[in-house]
Amino acid sequence: MTPQSSPSRATTASETHEAGTDGTAALPDGDRHVMTRTVPFAWLVLVTSVVGWLASGELVLEKIEKLINPSHTTICDVNPWVSCGEVMSTWQSSLFGFPNMFIGIVAFAVTITVAMALLAGARFSRWFWVGLQVGVTLGFVFVIWLWSQALYAIGILCPLCMIVWAMMIPLFVWTTARNVAHGVIPAPARVAKALADWGWVTVAVLYVAVIATIFFRFLNLFVPSTM
Repeated sequence: MTPQSSPSRATTASETHEAGTDGTAALPDGDRHVMTRTVPFAWLVLVTSVVGWLASGELVLEKIEKLINPSHTTICDVNPWVSCGEVMSTWQSSLFGFPNMFIGIVAFAVTITVAMALLAGARFSRWFWVGLQVGVTLGFVFVIWLWSQALYAIGILCPLCMIVWAMMIPLFVWTTARNVAHGVIPAPARVAKALADWGWVTVAVLYVAVIATIFFRFLNLFVPSTM
């Protein structure tokens, strides 16, 4: 009887260790999607955060140059419809009274730290994952607002800003899927499994949606009018 019961105890310990929360999880370890497990998830957070941080950092440098020299041409000033400099001059670029890119610098630095801690073997309590989920969700909502403003209010695209948008999509989708799979966000097991199984599909659909809105918003640039 002893040899049969010990694997069960080992599995339970593994599940609790992998969860990294309070020990509760919507899915057992063996049923979790690979991207909701600690190491793959940490690498995804690290890669998306580093790219987002670099894009935000370049925006900060360009903003400083713009403040020093208002006639400065940024590295992504391509034409009247693709221009980081023009977007920087709008009120939407400083929604909270300071340039939005400083939010990106701080926020991505936090998620980089979280990713490095996970790769080093750190385990966090449920309250920490709830806080991370809230932060990532607010960031995703903010990015949606910036996207809508860029397309339908300003009418100008900022390539560096779009890199940040692109990184926030998988960061939000997989943070949510990870937290549901580990029981941080209570949900039935079938929901947790579906979110993870369709995670990359969701990311792809959101990318296609963004590209489609850009295409149709600037259709006259892509398809010259014959009228």
